[in-house]
Amino acid sequence: MRIALVSPYDWSVHGGVTNHIKHLAERFRAWGHDVVIFAPASDPVAASEECYVLGKPRSLRVSGSVARITFSWKSPEVKAVLAEGQFDVVHLHEPLMPLLPYHFLRYSNAVNVGTFHAFKEGGNRFYEYTTALTRRWFRKLEGKIAVSPAAAGLITRYFAGYFNIIPNGIDYAHFAGPSEPLPEFMDGRFNILFVGRPEKRKGLKFLLRAYLLIRRVEPNCRLIVVGAGDFSRYQNLFRTFDDVVFRTNVPFAEIPRYHHSAHAFCSPATGNESQGIALLEAMAAGVAVVASNIEGFATMITHEEEGVLVKPRDPEAIAAAILRYIREPAFRQAIAARGQAQAEHYSWDHIAHRVLSYYERLLYERRQVEEVRARRHHAAVRA
Repeated sequence: MRIALVSPYDWSVHGGVTNHIKHLAERFRAWGHDVVIFAPASDPVAASEECYVLGKPRSLRVSGSVARITFSWKSPEVKAVLAEGQFDVVHLHEPLMPLLPYHFLRYSNAVNVGTFHAFKEGGNRFYEYTTALTRRWFRKLEGKIAVSPAAAGLITRYFAGYFNIIPNGIDYAHFAGPSEPLPEFMDGRFNILFVGRPEKRKGLKFLLRAYLLIRRVEPNCRLIVVGAGDFSRYQNLFRTFDDVVFRTNVPFAEIPRYHHSAHAFCSPATGNESQGIALLEAMAAGVAVVASNIEGFATMITHEEEGVLVKPRDPEAIAAAILRYIREPAFRQAIAARGQAQAEHYSWDHIAHRVLSYYERLLYERRQVEEVRARRHHAAVRA
């Protein structure tokens, strides 16, 4: 099968969509398929080793975040690469983001598939303002995927239709496999782990408040905060606490060591999460999780089965859940085991097989339609 994977986002900047496409391409190629990635890139020389670069990205503020997309007019070049590539499937990620996906949808005669990744409570202003213009491109999608029910709920506010739910994947083996705990944390304390960026929606301040409640009654514990970004505003508040540890910019290869040093993982996000990747990675590592009861998390976790769900923005609820893990080790271990089993369903091998099966169904359905049209045409000619 010849497959084109299209990203509207800067290939030179790491992000969830870029990571998703890389993993799909890796699996598809390993299974013998011919894959070409198309994307804009701010560093076209380096990016050209992985993808066919189309356009220079610019920053655009979209619904509270910044998207690095291209407005380069690549219509003739896209037309040419599609004619040359003779792709069976053109898979566009965030297919309604300008401008590159529009060129592909204009000229593609392949089976066009779109994956919608984003979720934002209250709606998406970009979709709201551009629906009249982008509806024509949406109609050219034969296959529609959303990475979660939350993401599907967002896009169906503006474009009606059926969305096949195929989530983001995780590198399950990387987190579930053997990993040496960090000796500095193996001193008998109960270790609570947070992994995430210092963004307001990640809810770290609520976990920090919960930790103050926990240590009052269970002083033999520790909070470990791992993430990329500037945590200085939190570090300044806890600089006198030797039991609150901040580690920034930890290499991906080292992150599982923190999971394998932890007894509990907490994701206190307040919303706008289409799917909890960091949460799934912790589950894969066999750590019992506490997570906010928000739509993006509740579709992956059943309360008191694969984790414990708590009311968002509620330090007391977070503290109570973690204290239960401390005081009921058998309960914690059972949660961790079921969570790890659940996370295996999100391995990239599993997700890529689901996407490939969807391609095959769509190709089969197109052939069926073409055969019916051919029979009708033949009957009309004979008549």
